[in-house]
Amino acid sequence: MTKIILSGCSGKMGASIIACAASRTDCKITAGIDIVAPQNAEIEYAKSFSELKEGGEVIIDFSNPALLDDMLSFAKENKLPCVICTTGYSEEQKARIFEAANTIPVFYSGNMSLGINLIIELAKKAAAVFGEDFDVEIVEQHHNQKLDAPSGTALMIADAVAEVRDETQYVYDRHAYRKKREKKEIGIHSVRGGNIVGEHEIIFAGTDEILKISHSARSKTVFAVGALNAAVFLKGKEPGMYNMSDLLASK
Repeated sequence: MTKIILSGCSGKMGASIIACAASRTDCKITAGIDIVAPQNAEIEYAKSFSELKEGGEVIIDFSNPALLDDMLSFAKENKLPCVICTTGYSEEQKARIFEAANTIPVFYSGNMSLGINLIIELAKKAAAVFGEDFDVEIVEQHHNQKLDAPSGTALMIADAVAEVRDETQYVYDRHAYRKKREKKEIGIHSVRGGNIVGEHEIIFAGTDEILKISHSARSKTVFAVGALNAAVFLKGKEPGMYNMSDLLASK
Protein backbone atom coordinates (compact mmCIF):
# COMPACT_ATOMS: atom_id res chain seq x y z
CA MET A 1 0.00 0.00 0.00
CA THR A 2 1.53 3.31 -1.12
CA LYS A 3 0.59 6.25 1.11
CA ILE A 4 0.20 9.45 -0.92
CA ILE A 5 0.27 13.15 -0.05
CA LEU A 6 -1.78 15.00 -2.68
CA SER A 7 -0.79 18.60 -3.42
CA GLY A 8 -3.72 20.37 -5.05
CA CYS A 9 -6.28 18.13 -3.37
CA SER A 10 -9.20 20.56 -3.75
CA GLY A 11 -8.93 21.11 -7.50
CA LYS A 12 -10.77 19.16 -10.18
CA MET A 13 -7.80 16.87 -10.77
CA GLY A 14 -7.38 16.44 -7.02
CA ALA A 15 -11.00 15.31 -6.69
CA SER A 16 -10.54 12.85 -9.54
CA ILE A 17 -7.40 11.37 -7.97
CA ILE A 18 -9.14 11.01 -4.59
CA ALA A 19 -12.07 9.21 -6.24
CA CYS A 20 -9.79 6.88 -8.21
CA ALA A 21 -7.63 6.06 -5.18
CA ALA A 22 -10.72 5.12 -3.17
CA SER A 23 -11.37 2.21 -5.52
CA ARG A 24 -7.80 0.84 -5.43
CA THR A 25 -6.03 -1.45 -2.99
CA ASP A 26 -2.42 -0.58 -3.90
CA CYS A 27 -2.49 3.07 -2.79
CA LYS A 28 -4.24 5.51 -0.46
CA ILE A 29 -4.46 9.32 -0.17
CA THR A 30 -3.40 10.00 3.43
CA ALA A 31 -3.10 13.80 3.30
CA GLY A 32 -3.88 16.76 1.09
CA ILE A 33 -2.41 20.22 0.55
CA ASP A 34 -4.45 23.15 -0.80
CA ILE A 35 -5.42 26.70 0.09
CA VAL A 36 -9.06 25.54 0.06
CA ALA A 37 -10.34 22.63 2.15
CA PRO A 38 -11.32 19.56 0.09
CA GLN A 39 -14.87 18.27 0.05
CA ASN A 40 -13.67 14.84 1.17
CA ALA A 41 -13.50 15.10 4.98
CA GLU A 42 -11.71 11.74 5.35
CA ILE A 43 -8.42 13.20 4.16
CA GLU A 44 -6.02 14.98 6.52
CA TYR A 45 -5.83 18.52 5.18
CA ALA A 46 -3.36 21.40 5.47
CA LYS A 47 -2.91 24.72 3.68
CA SER A 48 0.84 24.24 3.33
CA PHE A 49 3.47 21.54 3.67
CA SER A 50 4.78 23.16 6.85
CA GLU A 51 1.34 22.63 8.50
CA LEU A 52 1.06 19.00 7.44
CA LYS A 53 0.62 16.52 10.30
CA GLU A 54 -0.14 13.28 8.49
CA GLY A 55 2.78 11.70 6.62
CA GLY A 56 3.06 9.80 3.38
CA GLU A 57 5.49 7.90 1.16
CA VAL A 58 5.04 9.71 -2.16
CA ILE A 59 3.84 13.20 -3.16
CA ILE A 60 1.56 13.70 -6.17
CA ASP A 61 1.51 17.34 -7.29
CA PHE A 62 -1.42 18.69 -9.33
CA SER A 63 -1.33 22.25 -8.01
CA ASN A 64 0.28 25.50 -9.16
CA PRO A 65 3.84 26.41 -10.23
CA ALA A 66 3.99 28.92 -7.34
CA LEU A 67 4.02 26.02 -4.85
CA LEU A 68 7.02 24.25 -6.36
CA ASP A 69 9.74 25.50 -3.99
CA ASP A 70 7.78 24.61 -0.83
CA MET A 71 6.99 21.16 -2.16
CA LEU A 72 10.56 20.40 -3.23
CA SER A 73 11.97 21.63 0.09
CA PHE A 74 9.56 19.40 2.02
CA ALA A 75 10.24 16.44 -0.26
CA LYS A 76 14.02 16.73 -0.01
CA GLU A 77 13.94 17.24 3.76
CA ASN A 78 11.78 14.13 4.23
CA LYS A 79 13.31 12.07 1.38
CA LEU A 80 9.93 11.72 -0.35
CA PRO A 81 9.57 10.85 -4.04
CA CYS A 82 7.53 13.35 -6.11
CA VAL A 83 5.17 12.78 -9.02
CA ILE A 84 5.02 16.24 -10.61
CA CYS A 85 2.04 16.70 -12.94
CA THR A 86 1.68 20.49 -12.75
CA THR A 87 2.43 22.41 -15.97
CA GLY A 88 3.38 26.00 -16.75
CA TYR A 89 6.80 25.98 -15.08
CA SER A 90 9.47 28.48 -16.07
CA GLU A 91 12.87 27.27 -17.28
CA GLU A 92 14.33 28.21 -13.89
CA GLN A 93 11.70 26.11 -12.11
CA LYS A 94 12.35 23.15 -14.41
CA ALA A 95 16.03 23.42 -13.52
CA ARG A 96 15.13 23.19 -9.82
CA ILE A 97 13.07 20.06 -10.52
CA PHE A 98 16.02 18.40 -12.22
CA GLU A 99 18.32 19.51 -9.39
CA ALA A 100 15.99 17.91 -6.82
CA ALA A 101 16.28 14.60 -8.69
CA ASN A 102 19.88 14.41 -7.49
CA THR A 103 18.59 13.67 -3.98
CA ILE A 104 15.06 12.25 -4.43
CA PRO A 105 13.18 10.26 -7.09
CA VAL A 106 11.17 12.62 -9.35
CA PHE A 107 8.55 11.49 -11.86
CA TYR A 108 7.99 14.46 -14.16
CA SER A 109 5.52 14.50 -17.03
CA GLY A 110 3.35 17.12 -18.69
CA ASN A 111 0.68 14.48 -19.30
CA MET A 112 -0.06 11.30 -17.35
CA SER A 113 -2.20 9.64 -20.05
CA LEU A 114 -0.95 6.36 -21.54
CA GLY A 115 -2.52 7.26 -24.89
CA ILE A 116 -0.80 10.65 -25.05
CA ASN A 117 2.58 9.12 -24.37
CA LEU A 118 1.95 6.60 -27.14
CA ILE A 119 1.12 9.29 -29.73
CA ILE A 120 4.27 11.17 -28.70
CA GLU A 121 6.28 8.09 -29.70
CA LEU A 122 4.28 7.82 -32.94
CA ALA A 123 4.90 11.49 -33.71
CA LYS A 124 8.62 11.03 -33.16
CA LYS A 125 8.62 8.05 -35.53
CA ALA A 126 6.66 9.97 -38.19
CA ALA A 127 9.01 12.96 -37.93
CA ALA A 128 12.02 10.69 -38.40
CA VAL A 129 10.46 9.07 -41.49
CA PHE A 130 9.18 12.27 -43.13
CA GLY A 131 12.11 14.54 -42.33
CA GLU A 132 11.83 18.08 -43.69
CA ASP A 133 9.54 17.00 -46.54
CA PHE A 134 6.55 17.40 -44.19
CA ASP A 135 5.61 20.49 -42.18
CA VAL A 136 4.60 19.88 -38.55
CA GLU A 137 1.75 21.70 -36.81
CA ILE A 138 0.39 20.92 -33.34
CA VAL A 139 -3.11 21.95 -32.22
CA GLU A 140 -4.19 21.60 -28.58
CA GLN A 141 -7.63 22.31 -27.10
CA HIS A 142 -8.56 22.68 -23.42
CA HIS A 143 -11.28 24.08 -21.19
CA ASN A 144 -11.67 27.81 -20.61
CA GLN A 145 -10.26 27.62 -17.07
CA LYS A 146 -6.79 26.41 -18.09
CA LEU A 147 -4.18 29.02 -17.24
CA ASP A 148 -1.14 28.09 -19.32
CA ALA A 149 -0.84 28.04 -23.10
CA PRO A 150 0.40 26.15 -24.95
CA SER A 151 -0.26 23.05 -22.88
CA GLY A 152 2.59 21.11 -21.36
CA THR A 153 1.54 18.17 -23.53
CA ALA A 154 1.82 20.20 -26.74
CA LEU A 155 5.35 21.14 -25.73
CA MET A 156 6.13 17.48 -24.95
CA ILE A 157 5.02 16.57 -28.48
CA ALA A 158 7.03 19.41 -30.02
CA ASP A 159 10.12 18.44 -28.03
CA ALA A 160 9.78 14.82 -29.20
CA VAL A 161 9.60 15.91 -32.85
CA ALA A 162 12.53 18.29 -32.33
CA GLU A 163 14.66 15.39 -31.07
CA VAL A 164 14.71 13.80 -34.52
CA ARG A 165 15.01 16.95 -36.66
CA ASP A 166 18.25 18.81 -37.29
CA GLU A 167 16.96 22.30 -36.52
CA THR A 168 13.64 23.50 -35.14
CA GLN A 169 11.91 26.73 -34.19
CA TYR A 170 8.63 26.83 -32.25
CA VAL A 171 6.14 29.32 -33.69
CA TYR A 172 3.13 30.25 -31.53
CA ASP A 173 1.58 33.21 -33.30
CA ARG A 174 1.65 33.65 -37.06
CA HIS A 175 -0.47 36.78 -37.37
CA ALA A 176 2.33 38.94 -35.98
CA TYR A 177 4.37 38.78 -39.20
CA ARG A 178 4.00 38.18 -42.93
CA LYS A 179 6.40 35.64 -44.42
CA LYS A 180 6.43 32.14 -45.83
CA ARG A 181 6.62 29.22 -43.46
CA GLU A 182 10.15 27.89 -42.96
CA LYS A 183 10.92 24.17 -42.93
CA LYS A 184 12.44 24.34 -39.45
CA GLU A 185 9.22 25.63 -37.88
CA ILE A 186 6.92 23.62 -35.62
CA GLY A 187 3.63 25.48 -35.29
CA ILE A 188 1.89 25.22 -31.91
CA HIS A 189 -1.68 26.47 -31.58
CA SER A 190 -3.94 26.73 -28.52
CA VAL A 191 -7.75 26.69 -28.26
CA ARG A 192 -9.56 27.45 -25.00
CA GLY A 193 -13.29 26.93 -24.60
CA GLY A 194 -16.11 25.27 -22.70
CA ASN A 195 -15.19 22.20 -20.68
CA ILE A 196 -12.88 20.48 -23.19
CA VAL A 197 -10.82 18.04 -21.12
CA GLY A 198 -7.93 17.75 -23.56
CA GLU A 199 -7.53 17.37 -27.33
CA HIS A 200 -4.18 17.12 -29.12
CA GLU A 201 -3.53 16.73 -32.83
CA ILE A 202 -0.23 16.54 -34.70
CA ILE A 203 -0.46 17.40 -38.40
CA PHE A 204 2.25 16.28 -40.83
CA ALA A 205 1.56 18.16 -44.08
CA GLY A 206 3.50 17.18 -47.19
CA THR A 207 2.96 17.56 -50.92
CA ASP A 208 -0.45 16.05 -51.75
CA GLU A 209 -0.37 14.04 -48.51
CA ILE A 210 -1.39 14.77 -44.91
CA LEU A 211 -1.00 12.58 -41.84
CA LYS A 212 -2.86 13.42 -38.62
CA ILE A 213 -2.27 11.80 -35.23
CA SER A 214 -4.74 12.76 -32.52
CA HIS A 215 -5.74 11.98 -28.97
CA SER A 216 -8.93 12.89 -27.10
CA ALA A 217 -9.32 12.71 -23.34
CA ARG A 218 -13.00 12.37 -22.41
CA SER A 219 -12.54 12.75 -18.65
CA LYS A 220 -9.86 13.59 -16.10
CA THR A 221 -9.89 9.98 -14.92
CA VAL A 222 -7.23 8.97 -17.45
CA PHE A 223 -4.80 11.46 -15.89
CA ALA A 224 -5.71 10.45 -12.34
CA VAL A 225 -5.07 6.78 -13.06
CA GLY A 226 -1.71 7.63 -14.61
CA ALA A 227 -0.66 9.75 -11.62
CA LEU A 228 -1.57 7.02 -9.15
CA ASN A 229 0.28 4.40 -11.21
CA ALA A 230 3.32 6.67 -11.24
CA ALA A 231 3.18 7.09 -7.45
CA VAL A 232 3.04 3.34 -6.89
CA PHE A 233 5.89 2.87 -9.37
CA LEU A 234 8.06 5.58 -7.77
CA LYS A 235 7.91 4.24 -4.21
CA GLY A 236 11.29 2.81 -3.24
CA LYS A 237 13.11 4.04 -6.35
CA GLU A 238 16.60 5.54 -6.28
CA PRO A 239 17.03 9.32 -6.75
CA GLY A 240 16.79 10.40 -10.37
CA MET A 241 14.41 11.58 -13.09
CA TYR A 242 11.66 9.22 -14.20
CA ASN A 243 8.89 9.55 -16.79
CA MET A 244 6.11 7.60 -18.47
CA SER A 245 8.56 5.63 -20.61
CA ASP A 246 10.11 4.20 -17.44
CA LEU A 247 6.68 3.29 -16.09
CA LEU A 248 5.65 1.58 -19.31
CA ALA A 249 8.93 -0.34 -19.47
CA SER A 250 8.29 -1.72 -15.98
CA LYS A 251 5.04 -3.40 -16.98
